[in-house]
Amino acid sequence: MSALAAGGPASDVLLPHWLTAAEREELEAVVRRALEGTALHPVSAIHLSDVLTELHVATARDAVWPGSAARVRRVTGWGADVLPVRLSARELTSVLTLAELPAALRAALSRDRP
Repeated sequence: MSALAAGGPASDVLLPHWLTAAEREELEAVVRRALEGTALHPVSAIHLSDVLTELHVATARDAVWPGSAARVRRVTGWGADVLPVRLSARELTSVLTLAELPAALRAALSRDRP
């Protein structure tokens, strides 16, 4: 662990967004379409590429360490397909600024699951 200089930039904190398999697939499709477009700022493209990476890492993380998410699902009553997708504030902002993002997925990313 290293200390940050006072007033220096803080590292990105990754916060989990618990998404169903369908929501993760929809998010992946929306992000891929955005990356294929030409009207995307280069920095946003980097953040969106990181979102795609995290979607794959979330699945791999559950395959390697299934107990972690399983405990949360058991306590909350969520379905077996719900996994945490860990996004930084910058990544989340890049996703939420996509006009093509469906309202239900926007809501799922903007709040914790009930």
